[in-house]
Amino acid sequence: MFANGVHFFFLRDIRRQLAHEIRAQFGAFAATGLRLDHVNAHKHFHLHPTVLSLMLDIGKDFGMQAIRLPREWHGSPWLAPWTHLMRRRLDRAGIAYNDWVAGIAATGNMNEDRFLALLARPPEGVLELYCHPATGDDAPISLSMKTYRHADELAALCLPRVAQAIAATGAMHGAFTDVFGIESHEAGNVTRLPV
Repeated sequence: MFANGVHFFFLRDIRRQLAHEIRAQFGAFAATGLRLDHVNAHKHFHLHPTVLSLMLDIGKDFGMQAIRLPREWHGSPWLAPWTHLMRRRLDRAGIAYNDWVAGIAATGNMNEDRFLALLARPPEGVLELYCHPATGDDAPISLSMKTYRHADELAALCLPRVAQAIAATGAMHGAFTDVFGIESHEAGNVTRLPV
């Protein structure tokens, strides 16, 4: 990432290509007709200041009001300065975001024990449980997901003990629009609500 990321700062053609790709991604989603709940920032490239600037600028054209902050609870301390910078920029832009995410480090392998451990002592603030539940056979959804256990994640989420642990937190749950009440706010004027 570092070698490629340095080019983002200095090469105008690379920044134009990035802007074109980001606009195309937003456009492809808009073409589905679905409402944009949040931008799915979970790869470390989303922390790059140039990529984030482009997402914030282009996202306004598509009604973006929330972005996932990839700040993993108990995550790498090396990413903390970048997630801190991202939080400050999202605050300035009036974009809603979660405080924490749990499950990126165990992506594709969130099981009952992991869910229960996370829910036993969740952090303060908005915590997103990050997983990829799905039905189907063992065939990977994509090559990058060949080690993911989608059906096992779905089964874990459907277990009564996990549902009880979620309910026991007393926290509201749902999509970003539900948690932040975005539907009642104008774009660009989002208030972060305590949970």
